[in-house]
Amino acid sequence: MVATDIQNAKLVYERPESLADVATHYCPGCTHGTAHRLVAEVLDEMGIREHSIGVASVGCSVFSYNYFDMDFVQAAHGRAPAMATGVKRVFPDRTVFTYQGDGDLASIGMAEIMHAAARGENITVIFINNAIYGMTGGQMAPTTLPGMKTTSSPRGRDVETQGYPIRMSEILATLDGVSYVVRRSLHNPAEIRKSKKAIRYAFETQQRGLGFSMVELLSSCPTNWGMTPLDSLTFIEDKMVPAFPLGDYKVIDAVKSMKWKEG
Repeated sequence: MVATDIQNAKLVYERPESLADVATHYCPGCTHGTAHRLVAEVLDEMGIREHSIGVASVGCSVFSYNYFDMDFVQAAHGRAPAMATGVKRVFPDRTVFTYQGDGDLASIGMAEIMHAAARGENITVIFINNAIYGMTGGQMAPTTLPGMKTTSSPRGRDVETQGYPIRMSEILATLDGVSYVVRRSLHNPAEIRKSKKAIRYAFETQQRGLGFSMVELLSSCPTNWGMTPLDSLTFIEDKMVPAFPLGDYKVIDAVKSMKWKEG
């Protein structure tokens, strides 16, 4: 009976071709793996894996080039947008994307992301926001919430001396070179589906030559948050979403883009 059931079973889940068949180094409950899968599924469904180039930055995602079965390059800490700019200008027919964490993108890489966006570089950024430095030991990041305890803010982030969290989607949406910036989350199935649609739209924005696009994904870090994987998802919903509201911060279609460029 069991053998018959197996023979008649319908395959509903398999590894995307754009993901390598290897184990990742991510901690249990970390949503980097979910984000990887979404990017890979979109690349497969759009049929652009052989014509895409990823740029891995420094942080927990530093080994992304080992996990995606496609062309990838490694950038220095924070410099992924600068490297992606060069790659895209040399290979304008390729879909070029960076994969960056919040410490990488919003701290050491703040200048690179701001100026790439301001120039309207025709690249896509996948921005993983887990409100902490994951790889280096759980220090406070530019996105760490007020009162949130980290290894460098053991009493909780004090906004009077350490400032407030930086909301990158809202900031980048103000720049004229940006065509698509949205914030999604990975804390439940409904939001994961919305995240995948956003990633696809971002790649399509690049393919239409509309300029800079970014998808920010609120993500979990159970290890450095000191939580169970389940509790970390609840933390995203209860604490991170109110601080980083989900939504579309800038969406410019092809018609509007042409009118803007023509003045």
